[in-house]
Amino acid sequence: MSLYVIGDTHLSFGTEKPMDIFAGWENHTAVLQDAWCSRITDEDTVVLAGDISWGMSMQEALPDFRWLNALPGREKIILKGNHDYWWSTMKKMQEFFSANGLDTLRLLHNNCYAYGEYGICGTRGWVNMEPGAASPDDAKVSAREAQRLEVSLNAAEQQGLKPIVFLHYPPVYGASCNYPMLEVLWHHPVKDCWYGHVHGRSQHRAAINGARDGICYHLIAGDFVQFIPQKVL
Repeated sequence: MSLYVIGDTHLSFGTEKPMDIFAGWENHTAVLQDAWCSRITDEDTVVLAGDISWGMSMQEALPDFRWLNALPGREKIILKGNHDYWWSTMKKMQEFFSANGLDTLRLLHNNCYAYGEYGICGTRGWVNMEPGAASPDDAKVSAREAQRLEVSLNAAEQQGLKPIVFLHYPPVYGASCNYPMLEVLWHHPVKDCWYGHVHGRSQHRAAINGARDGICYHLIAGDFVQFIPQKVL
């Protein structure tokens, strides 16, 4: 039994949104499926770190959910990305998953999931901003995302679990930081943070991969890892 992660699957089986117009994304769903099936067993857990589907509604995203549900894995734990426009309330999403037999899909949203002695924690995150430079709207969203991360981490610690954090947005990228998110990370015993969102070779070069201020950051955007799910534990 192992824990894997990958971000930015950008599936579009239910809508016309081809990704192969971008360099490095050619035939990416077939590449992902081959890599997934060659590594992941029915006993494994996979975290999907946002930007799951281009569907604008849950119904439009349903073919993508069914594709993911049919892949090997005991659980696929989904967190929200900036392009997951289908995202709704926890109750509505859980009811939709249940009604459509999506029995391996889980939602990481103001909660955590136990994995042995570890707690799978996370949220979407938000854009990085210098202190005082954020627009009121950005500052509001950033504060809300920081609070969601706090809730997730507290849920893990209340169960005596060691937290592992999964985000969509990087809390630190090059010289820019999201300080509300970082303050939460620094005030909890977080050793590893896995994130996606960052695409293209030029942006990959600015991404943080490695230790910074006591936390090891890992970029796991689909195109960066060549659509190969990465083993966490």
